[in-house]
Amino acid sequence: MAESTALPLVLLAEQFARLPGIGMKSAQRLAYYVMGMSDEDTKAFCDAVMNAHSSVHMCSVCMNFTEKELCPICADESRDRGVICAVESPKDIAAFERTREYKGVYHVLHGLISPMDGVTPENLKIKELLDRIAAGGVREVIMATNPTVEGEATAMYVSRLVKPLGVKVTRLAFGLPVGGTLEYADEVTLFKALENRSEI
Repeated sequence: MAESTALPLVLLAEQFARLPGIGMKSAQRLAYYVMGMSDEDTKAFCDAVMNAHSSVHMCSVCMNFTEKELCPICADESRDRGVICAVESPKDIAAFERTREYKGVYHVLHGLISPMDGVTPENLKIKELLDRIAAGGVREVIMATNPTVEGEATAMYVSRLVKPLGVKVTRLAFGLPVGGTLEYADEVTLFKALENRSEI
């Protein structure tokens, strides 16, 4: 932002720019938009951010975000606990749930293995997934990571740990475009990818 811009506005734009997918120009537009909000709307916005940050935590079973002990999916007795769909982030669960076809449960890894970015297996929720499998009753783990280099590496790493436990490991079929992102896939593509998954 120009030197003539008030410092608090510059700092606000810099905070917006830290968000994924927000460049500096978008951050500046957001900062100016916030400046045009009423005091009441600004307080509601700040309260929503603080409330989400303080009250939302990880589900004790699947690592999805929830405000209760268990997320709604883990608390749903009708879900098939023998099939676990392992995803990179909580937003990927929302994408699968839109298909209304998947009846199993999930496990959120909270990232992908990426040595270049300093993300190792220890930084992910892989141990929690293995603990769930060790508790028994799991027949299949679907590796539903994005079809990228990091997604493939993570799927193969988890597969090597899970297979010796006697659990089938499958991978989403490549109805998803290579280099694509699950969050933006349409319902039909996701359903076909689930339907045509193959064993790793």
